[in-house]
Amino acid sequence: MPVYELLDGRLAPANQTLFQAEGLKERQDIQRMLREQIAVLGDDLFVLAEEYGGWVDSNRRIDLLCLDSDANLVVVELKRDDAGHMELQALRYAAMVARMTFAEAVAAHAEFRRRNGLDGDGAEAAILAFLRWQEETEENFAQSVRIVLASADFGKELTTAVLWLRDQGIDITCIRLSPCKLSDGRLLLDVQQIIPLPEAATFQTQIGLKRQAERKDLSERHERRQAFWTELIAQPDAGRYKGKPAPVGGWIGGKTALRGINLNLAIRRADCQAEVYIDKGRDAEAENNAIFDRLFSHRAEIEAQFGGPLLWQRLENARACRIAAPCEGGWLAPESQWSAMQQSLLATAQRLHDAVMPFLDAQN
Repeated sequence: MPVYELLDGRLAPANQTLFQAEGLKERQDIQRMLREQIAVLGDDLFVLAEEYGGWVDSNRRIDLLCLDSDANLVVVELKRDDAGHMELQALRYAAMVARMTFAEAVAAHAEFRRRNGLDGDGAEAAILAFLRWQEETEENFAQSVRIVLASADFGKELTTAVLWLRDQGIDITCIRLSPCKLSDGRLLLDVQQIIPLPEAATFQTQIGLKRQAERKDLSERHERRQAFWTELIAQPDAGRYKGKPAPVGGWIGGKTALRGINLNLAIRRADCQAEVYIDKGRDAEAENNAIFDRLFSHRAEIEAQFGGPLLWQRLENARACRIAAPCEGGWLAPESQWSAMQQSLLATAQRLHDAVMPFLDAQN
């Protein structure tokens, strides 16, 4: 949105200009002014260091390294005009300072104070006062690193990258600094947070936390399922499943003597099942259905041989068909119960095989 000047009872748009056109330099002017009034970028910020480069074998320097009121480090990167690929640079810096200790922060701030004509010995007291701590608490210091990007312009590539990074749980903010010139020659600085939009920040944070929880749940699910299959494959009677890599997914396949007829094992949160899976391949839907229908015509005999009812599923929206035998226990069950579940599942699979295969052999 443009900035307007109230001029003689009317609204006059302030002219957009460029820092460069106004003779303002990135470090000597813009960075200096923001350093002296860091609240422009966030009212909970404290400047820890300027042009910080306290690492070995690197000449890279952070424009402004700050703390927030939660004792998190904040990497501030500035660009006078085009932001370029500043998000990549800021990510490197965030990774490099992520392990900063409280003592290192005090040393960095002491150097910053000395450069600006202040007593370096007061660095620790200044940090403690900002954080409202009585004494240093290392375990609560720098638990996270935030990133603030400030520039006159943000291209589509950068904003797309920033939105994706936020979706992955990275706390990164974009603030646009737009210089404007009034009719009398005075300069204004229009400061707008564009990512995340302030009015949507709480909602986006909630969405981000939800997605992080979903990703954590998915990761835990993968880990538990893979652990379950690893143990099952190691069972003495694993048979056709021995030697297979343990998948992270919800099923593991086992071949039979007939092409396109597999004896699969599947597991869900609260239950598992053995299944004869009929899939002769691409463009074989009619053949799969024909095999299933012929087997279904012997349902009573097959279920009698198996010793109980089975689930007969044509899978109308898929190419394949299956006959399933449910078992108790899923991957959420305590690991102490897994061995018994695995033995039951393997035994069920063998009974299902012995009940169905004679009818398939007769058809083939």
